[in-house]
Amino acid sequence: MQKSFTKRIRVTRNGKMIRRKMAQDHFRAKRTGKQTRNKRKGASLVSADVNVFKKYI
Repeated sequence: MQKSFTKRIRVTRNGKMIRRKMAQDHFRAKRTGKQTRNKRKGASLVSADVNVFKKYI
């Protein structure tokens, strides 16, 4: 589980955890260009999840 977790989440210099947005790779034809561009950016984790995921790092 640790290896799969480290592939999906990265920690910034300030200690924030950033995850990749879902649904980027599959069935993209039906999405608008705006949706596709917005999914390239990372999304921050919910503060409740951060404490759980810090154990895996």
